[in-house]
Amino acid sequence: MANVSLLQQDIIEKKIEETKQKFKNDYVQESDKYDSRDVDRLQKDDALVEAYLTWRQYSVDDALKMIDDSFLWRKEFGLNDLTESSIPKWMFETGAVFLHGYDKEGNKLFWFKVKLHTKDAKTIMDKKKYVAFWLERYAKREPGMPLTVVFDMADSGISNIDMDFVKYIINCFKVYYPKFLSKMIIVDMPWIMNAAWKIVKTWLGPEAISKLKFASKNEIQTFIDPEYLPLHMGGMDPFKYSYPPLPDDDFQTPTCENGPIVSEDDNESKEGESEGKELESSFSSEVYFSEESLSSLKLDDNDKGDCRTKGARKPLTTFKGPLLNVSPAEELSFGTKESERKCLIILDNVSKNQVAFKVRTTAPEKYRVKPSNSSCEPGASVDIVVSLHGGYQASLQDRFLVMAAEMEQNAGAGSPELAQFWKDVPKTKIMDHRLYGESKPCNYLRTAPHIQTHQNHISTRQVPVTSQMILLFDNVLLYIHKNSV
Repeated sequence: MANVSLLQQDIIEKKIEETKQKFKNDYVQESDKYDSRDVDRLQKDDALVEAYLTWRQYSVDDALKMIDDSFLWRKEFGLNDLTESSIPKWMFETGAVFLHGYDKEGNKLFWFKVKLHTKDAKTIMDKKKYVAFWLERYAKREPGMPLTVVFDMADSGISNIDMDFVKYIINCFKVYYPKFLSKMIIVDMPWIMNAAWKIVKTWLGPEAISKLKFASKNEIQTFIDPEYLPLHMGGMDPFKYSYPPLPDDDFQTPTCENGPIVSEDDNESKEGESEGKELESSFSSEVYFSEESLSSLKLDDNDKGDCRTKGARKPLTTFKGPLLNVSPAEELSFGTKESERKCLIILDNVSKNQVAFKVRTTAPEKYRVKPSNSSCEPGASVDIVVSLHGGYQASLQDRFLVMAAEMEQNAGAGSPELAQFWKDVPKTKIMDHRLYGESKPCNYLRTAPHIQTHQNHISTRQVPVTSQMILLFDNVLLYIHKNSV
């Protein structure tokens, strides 16, 4: 609950409890009115309740109405059971809607290719489910992370505008997914559609109207860097939609034509050079694996404290997971100097069994991760070094995924065994935790006396402080966080 005083936090917590209690007493009367899974989640997830309250300026009655509308919609569309196979295949094949890339603030881009949409009453329900599928998919993968919606109006005309469908999309963000919308960008809108979009503005409401942006091809780079813009928008992104499979571009394997990328700091030792050939910094949000992409670099006690960790920034916050505690909790902070291009991810096995882990990244060309695929004994700790390649800067758009799963007793931890393990392990057994990277000079720290605790994360805002204060502030925040949970 960033940027609020402790007193305000207390008020918000009381409103959250009031909302949950009133919803239970006044709305959950008929046993089959809502999906019971949504009701259970509301009672357990304070962050979800706060999202509805925030979107309704902390009016409990307004938030309850929004929750009611949202839950009725979720049951009507069967959101909790909506799968890829529930949607007609031809919809995925059109490429009219998909997730790909990030804006300058690190928000995922949700693309609508307007020219590929035509109004058809027979298919409107399937199209609405299609949009809901993408939103629900993202909400589960990136809880609490907003989206930037991009309406690509290139080559579109009046025949492509379906006002009922547009209103539905607006409602998805206005009612069904509170606080989900970062901004909505309309790119290259034909002048003939001005009247239609004036109507759309009235649907957004005061809380969302400021999020609507109109941009030409020349202006779109104000919001999105060229690397995530298609060629027809003046960008450099070679991405072309195809199906199947779904375009999961979040996490890639960092390889080049001659094999795995080797970072400049390999000249630290010849051993590091040979190790680099076995490394990968891979990513697949859907957890797709191939034997070729898996390698093992188990870190034993003799490896700890070696030259690999020299100069690496040590984390000061921790995410407490069911299998592994992951440090830092959410941000890998790289410096801007050549000597500040390494960060540590520390994994502590808090389970009773051996745990296999993998670390992947959305920017494979930028980073080297050592080790990226190995295992950790019960009660043991593993130091993972994330090195930033020369010539690159870390960005909020860079994401990292730590995946972990319990192994059976006496399971092998070599490369073949791990490869087979990741092929066989059910997705429901995999713990994942996401981090992001950022470059900032050492005399700046994203911290303040205002902290937000959400799912064991600490969110803070950027405030300039002196370098001597960095350690003090971080330790105070960590102390407060540990003693408040």
